[in-house]
Amino acid sequence: MSAHVIADDAEALAVAASLAAEFRPGASARDAERRLPRAELDQLSASGLLAVTVPADHGGADVGARTLAEIFRVLATADASLAQIPQSHFAYVNVIRRQGRSAQRRFFFAELLAGRRFGNAQSEAGTRHVQDIRTRLESRPDGSYVLTGVKHYSTGALFADWIPVLARAGDDRLHVAYVPSGAPGLTVIDDWDGLGQRTTAGGTVRLDGVPVPADRVLPHHLTFEGPQLHGAVAQLLHAAIDTGIAAGALAEAAEFVRTKSRPWFESGVETAAEDPLLIQRFGELALCTRAAEALLREAARSVDAAQADLTDDTAAEASVAVAAAKVQAGRAAVEVSSALFEVSGTRSAADSLNLHRHWRDARTHTLHDPARWKIQHIGRFALNGTRPPRHGLL
Repeated sequence: MSAHVIADDAEALAVAASLAAEFRPGASARDAERRLPRAELDQLSASGLLAVTVPADHGGADVGARTLAEIFRVLATADASLAQIPQSHFAYVNVIRRQGRSAQRRFFFAELLAGRRFGNAQSEAGTRHVQDIRTRLESRPDGSYVLTGVKHYSTGALFADWIPVLARAGDDRLHVAYVPSGAPGLTVIDDWDGLGQRTTAGGTVRLDGVPVPADRVLPHHLTFEGPQLHGAVAQLLHAAIDTGIAAGALAEAAEFVRTKSRPWFESGVETAAEDPLLIQRFGELALCTRAAEALLREAARSVDAAQADLTDDTAAEASVAVAAAKVQAGRAAVEVSSALFEVSGTRSAADSLNLHRHWRDARTHTLHDPARWKIQHIGRFALNGTRPPRHGLL
């Protein structure tokens, strides 16, 4: 595989906008037919977008958080499933940036620049809670490891060249093992049946004695022993996807009202787009979306500032800013995608139009982690100055 190497933030944003324009026309059909976006992901890889956070001293553009968030927002306005697939990719690029040894960084950054994709095998079902990781990484006498476990919600794994697996070693500490697709004992099952984000293929990964060389394992537990932005960056991208869903739904609602909706007979106007009550509602929805976009930019700015001067205080400020952006983005995505039907009228509910994909994507994606706990941490920080915890979900 070969890929273009993006030079800087401006080029990254231009490439993202161009790809979104290409992906948008087919998004509804891909969702309706559950047609997995393999060709589109190959375009994404070839474009160089998946390598934009590779450090400059390894040949990458090393773009900032604001650019990365905008890339995801723009892609999500076109296709929220497609935007979701590389979210974990960038989270596990960050693990290599922070915890990788020199040789590991050289190897994996070269893989990324060549267009290789990371998936994820992180979450597990049926455990006590989301951080109860039971997949085991057992050491061998020669220094290598064996992986055993079952993962769920493994978005991106089906399309990946490398699958980062979160597991506990003999000391019960968290590690990430980077497993190549096709490794013996590795099975990726396309059994995702969510009502939304239908083409993410976030299914099951089974690990039955998968061999892992020592140089493909990183000590993820060290990520959380000091000030860190692992969770803030990951959550920023989730917020960007929700914000993009809101913007995409608002744009499609406006187009529908302008071209297909009829005015209510009591309005006394010729077109639905002239109805003052519809205009009022669109104003409210636009405010909701703009607030999400503004908080997303502010959160990204806070992450960039913290990366330039990483301390307990700057990391806390970034995490709280991202939490605020995520809460507002989730609210905007659900409200706007639901209001699409309210403003568009009965015809918009036709299954053949598939306008409900925006709400289904919003409702599904916003379940990733509970907003109520983000609001708790925002409140504790605002009232008592309590820094949020370092658990990777803020």
